[in-house]
Amino acid sequence: MKVHSSFAIASMFLLLSTAHVAAQGKPNLVLVVADDLGYADVGFHGSEDVLTPHIDRIAREGVMFSSGYVSFSVCSPSRAGFLTGRYGQRFGYERNVLYYPTDAGMGMSREEETMADILGRAGYRSMLVGKWHLGAHPSLQPQARGFSEFYGFLGGGHQYFPDSLRIVDPMKVFTEEGSYRTLLNRGTQPVTETEYITDAFSREAVAFIDRNRSNPFFLYLAYNAPHNPLQAPPAYLERYSHIKDQKRRNYAAMVSAMDDGVGRVLAKLRETGLDKNTLVVFISDNGGPLADNGSSNGSLRGKKGGLYEGGIRVPFAMRWPEKIPTGKVYDRPVITFDILATILGGIPDAPRPKQAIDGVDLIPFLTGKAKNAPHPYLFWRQYDQRSYAVIRSDQKKMLLRADTASLFDLGADRSETRDLAQEKKSVVRKLRRKISAWEKELKPPSFLGLTQRAEYIRAQSAIKK
Repeated sequence: MKVHSSFAIASMFLLLSTAHVAAQGKPNLVLVVADDLGYADVGFHGSEDVLTPHIDRIAREGVMFSSGYVSFSVCSPSRAGFLTGRYGQRFGYERNVLYYPTDAGMGMSREEETMADILGRAGYRSMLVGKWHLGAHPSLQPQARGFSEFYGFLGGGHQYFPDSLRIVDPMKVFTEEGSYRTLLNRGTQPVTETEYITDAFSREAVAFIDRNRSNPFFLYLAYNAPHNPLQAPPAYLERYSHIKDQKRRNYAAMVSAMDDGVGRVLAKLRETGLDKNTLVVFISDNGGPLADNGSSNGSLRGKKGGLYEGGIRVPFAMRWPEKIPTGKVYDRPVITFDILATILGGIPDAPRPKQAIDGVDLIPFLTGKAKNAPHPYLFWRQYDQRSYAVIRSDQKKMLLRADTASLFDLGADRSETRDLAQEKKSVVRKLRRKISAWEKELKPPSFLGLTQRAEYIRAQSAIKK
C-alpha cells in the first residue's frame, strides 16, 4: 500500500512538473498603460524632474521605441486599437465613449475580439487591473470581453482617494462626473477600497502574478495615473518638494506612485522566476495634454487629441529577456497594436485571430532578422474633425485637414516646424492616394461620443418617449 501511495505521489508530482514546464513554454504578457503621460516625462526620454527608475528599467533591459505611436490620440479609441490589434476605424471606434451603462451599443462592438479573448483560446488567464473605458453595459464589461478577472473602474477616469468613492452602484450612474466617484469593482461587484487607488492597482497586479505563477497569463495593468484629477498622497508629494509649480508637482508625484507600482510588478516577476519568459510592455494611451495635467511632450509639437507628434507619439518600451536584445533603441515607426501580434508570435501554435489584425510581430525587426520597416505606412483619421495623418516608413509624415496638406520629415524635424508640402508636391500626392485607399476600408463612427453628449441625450429622450 505504501509503495502504491509513493508511486501515486511521485506520478502526481511528475504530472504537475510537466504541466508547469508546458505552461511556462508559453510566454506571459504584462501590459502596463499610463493615462495621459507626456512623451518627455520618463527617464528614458530624458526627464530630469520626473523620476521613473522602474519604468526606465524596462527600456534599459529591453528595447525603447523612439518612434512609438498609438492608433488614436485620446483614451478610449486608443485602447480599442491595442486591445484588438486593429485600427479602431475599421469597426467604427474613433470617439471617446460615453458612460451610459444601459446602452449595449455604447462601446466596443461585440464582433471584435480582444487580446484577452484570443489569448484565452490559448489557455491564458487574463486580468484587467485599473481603467476599462470601452463600455459600461454588462455585455461590454471586461469579463464579458475575455478577461478572467477585473479589479478597477469602467469609465474614463476616477478619483484617487477612497474616501471620495461614494457611489455604490456604477449601473445607476449616467454622467462622466458621477462615474469618477463610483466604488471600484471586483468582477461585477462593487467593493470598498482603503488604499490610494494607484497603490491598490499595483497590489492587485502583484497578487494576480502570484496566483498564476504556474499558468500562462496576461496582465493588463491600466493605471489611470497621471490623468486628472491631480491627486497624490503626501509621501509622494514630499519627493517632489523641489518642484515649485503645484500642478507639475502633483503630476510628478502621481507618476512616481505609478513607477513604484511598476517596480513591484517587476520584482514579483523576478521573485517567481517568470521574468525571463514574460513580455513586459510599457506605453501611454496618448500624448500628454500639457496644461490640463502639467505634463510635457518635450520637443514634440501638439498634445493629446491632435495628430501632431505630441498627440500620437508616446513612451513605448518592451522587455523580454528570452527574445529581444538589451539596451536597444529602435527608431523606425511602430504602433501599439503591434503588441498583440508580438505576443502571438511567441506562442507555439498560437490561436489565429478571427478578424485580420493590423499589427506585426516586432521580434524579427528587433533581432535583425527582418531588415525592412515593420510598417510601410501608418494611418490616422479623426472623423469629426475631417483630419488625417499618414507616416511613411522613411518618416515622411503628412497631415491633411479640409484638403490642406502639411508635410514633415520626422527624421530631421520631429518637432514639425518646417512644412515641406510645397517643395515635395509629388510626395504629398502619393500620400493623399494612400489615405484615400485606406479610408475605403473604414466605417463611420458607430456611436456618439463624449463631445456629442447633448445630441446623445436628446436622442435617448426621444427613444423613451
